[in-house]
Amino acid sequence: MRAIGITAAFLVMAVHSGAAHLTPSADQEFARYIAGVETRLANQHTSLETYLATSRSLQLTSGSVQIEPVNGGIRSLGGALLHHWRAAAFIPNSTPKDMLALLRNYSNFPRIYAPEVVSSRAVKDDGDTTTLAMRLKEQRLVTVVLDAEYQVESHLNGDRGYSLSRSTHIWQIDDPGSSRERKHKEGDDDGYLWRLNSYWSFAKAVDGSGLSIECEAVSLTRDVPIGLGWLLNPLIQRLPREMLELTLKSTRNALKEAHR
Repeated sequence: MRAIGITAAFLVMAVHSGAAHLTPSADQEFARYIAGVETRLANQHTSLETYLATSRSLQLTSGSVQIEPVNGGIRSLGGALLHHWRAAAFIPNSTPKDMLALLRNYSNFPRIYAPEVVSSRAVKDDGDTTTLAMRLKEQRLVTVVLDAEYQVESHLNGDRGYSLSRSTHIWQIDDPGSSRERKHKEGDDDGYLWRLNSYWSFAKAVDGSGLSIECEAVSLTRDVPIGLGWLLNPLIQRLPREMLELTLKSTRNALKEAHR
């Protein structure tokens, strides 16, 4: 969830270039890319041997988090940027049931993923499928507040499980918490974050010593304004990786805490 932190790279852009617009073509390209990702994940989840994309030969230790770009990590979609990163960790003594319980404990997200997650609640919960409403905040040069809704699907199958979180609405909020609070029209704002999908896969270690977890975050933001690439490209490359690492560490710490 804390992949929202990638938006920090675009705070400088807002100062220099103002509003942005999500084009239908970029939105359609994102949808096509997501379809490919979800097809690959569905095939990946058919077997325990292929359940996690990260190689099991790496033997992650309890103190490490592995981060890697997927398909180069970033690509231009014509006025927008698609970001795709994957992170993995190992948590000793944890189980798939522990992970599923954490991912479904929506009201506790503000504690686990503070300070980016301000509030979180299930609008509708049918067990395996949930409509989730969240308020997200990123504070760097300026404070950015976003209201987001997600469709979340989570499943457990013995020693393994997965969760898919697809953004259905993301609104940028002006003057949050005041009498002047208002939502921007979706896709017509500063372009900090237009889409964000998160894909968790987790499986019990063969020797029963713990749990391997993996998260892929795919997001869509505004593009870099002409003339600012020299300044912003390093941030764009670095921040998605850093924030996904923080997400994995926060999740890992919450699972460890549950066994203390």
